[in-house]
Amino acid sequence: MLLKKSFTFISLLSLLSLVNAKALAQQPNLDLQEHSFAQLQRLVDEQQLTYQQITQYYLTRIALLDEDGPKLNAIMRVNQRAIEIAKEKDRAHSTIQEHGLLFGMPIIIKDNIETEGNMPTTAGAIALQHNHARQDAQLVSRIKAAGAIILGKANLSEWANFKSTQSASGWSDVGGQTKNPYVLNRTPCGSSSGSAVAVAANLTAGAVGTETDGSITCPAAHTATVGLKPTVGLVSTEGVIPLSHSQDSPGPMTRTVADAAVMLEVLTAKPEGYYQKHLKANGLNGKRIGIARNISDFNEVASTAFKRAIEVLKSQGATIVDNLTLDYQEELGQAEFDILLYEFNEGVNRYLAKTPDTVAVKSLAQLIAFNATLSEQRFNQGLLEMTGKKGGLNSEAYLAAKRVVTEKAQHKGIDQLLTEHQLDALVAPTNGPAWVIDTVNGDSYTGLSSSPSAIAGYPIITVPMSEHRALPLGLSFFSGANQEGKLLELGYAFEQATKVRKSPYFILSIDD
Repeated sequence: MLLKKSFTFISLLSLLSLVNAKALAQQPNLDLQEHSFAQLQRLVDEQQLTYQQITQYYLTRIALLDEDGPKLNAIMRVNQRAIEIAKEKDRAHSTIQEHGLLFGMPIIIKDNIETEGNMPTTAGAIALQHNHARQDAQLVSRIKAAGAIILGKANLSEWANFKSTQSASGWSDVGGQTKNPYVLNRTPCGSSSGSAVAVAANLTAGAVGTETDGSITCPAAHTATVGLKPTVGLVSTEGVIPLSHSQDSPGPMTRTVADAAVMLEVLTAKPEGYYQKHLKANGLNGKRIGIARNISDFNEVASTAFKRAIEVLKSQGATIVDNLTLDYQEELGQAEFDILLYEFNEGVNRYLAKTPDTVAVKSLAQLIAFNATLSEQRFNQGLLEMTGKKGGLNSEAYLAAKRVVTEKAQHKGIDQLLTEHQLDALVAPTNGPAWVIDTVNGDSYTGLSSSPSAIAGYPIITVPMSEHRALPLGLSFFSGANQEGKLLELGYAFEQATKVRKSPYFILSIDD
């Protein structure tokens, strides 16, 4: 009870007074909060619900919570054809014998992933406001082929948080500031902030994010959701606005590990059950899990929660190999930054050159010049300017940084620890508590553990671990290349043993 005194709540009555009354009237008794893909499909199969009702439910919540009420600002735009497509799914449901894994499921796509039609792909940048893709990104095509309904596009940190030397995660000049649905003045982290918040606040059945370093796992952890960044190259990046081809990967963002497994099967075009077979409640039993303390002990609050999580791992039959070290982290951090600058330079120039005629800027130099003319930019474009000064991918500085990563992030890093200690995975707290949003001075990170796997290009999953004063904390498992099945198994077993996820509170603020 003492904790409540430091919180400022949006009361139910005041929240309802801000609601879009028309949207509420459409579905007064329907509550699908926290429903999984399987639960939603079962309701349709049992004729208790239609895909149109499911889609309208999420559109209603977007009107209620994203556009009105707490104004989460997670959704950049909704698909104007969503209801029409849902009606088509309802008509097809009774006539099609086999349905895709995501049949009729409304899915949100991060706004740096191309979708053809009425929704431009902007990366949050004013220069790309009219970037209407000629076709869907390959991953979007796969999601549609699995029967999903593209519900809308999610806000994000502009240019995947690689525009400014001083930025607020979840901010874009097109979409504004995304809020954390647990405590509204706290960061959702980035850059897949809108995707994470949409899932956490039950604005969608699931979402797709992208990560270079922490952009799926950090916002997922800050919003008590599941985020999985696959091995680089496992999910196609064709049609995704690039940052770094060495580190970029799209991945699922969901409320449960089971839903993440389903989405990963779709995103990778794997057969049904390929990842779902790893969803074992006893999946921790007999596993050897390592802890590299130099990347785990970054925040006192997170460390306290991590101690409790370790006891859960042990109680579920895991052997913990503690007090390990992942060496070369400072050197790898510099190598990563150099690689990102060079690869973003090459990637963004290549991408802009192929944009439709409705996009005026066709190169990084033109983008920088265009941004300089804007009077309403919230942050500088320091990283874009640094990127513009880099040479090509045949530069010796770039090639040297790549050699450092191969040797020290992979061979002498994660690979060596896994082999020497016969580990199935490494584990660490994902994040520290979310900091107060500051759109003047930018982010104040309280610690992350995503970099070792990100730099190596290896997979990582985060699952809800606990919360600190209403602020969610996540637990990350990471391992070697193409070990997504094992990570899903570990994450699922921990999730089932703890079941700590709670729906958002929409608290206005908490005292530090």
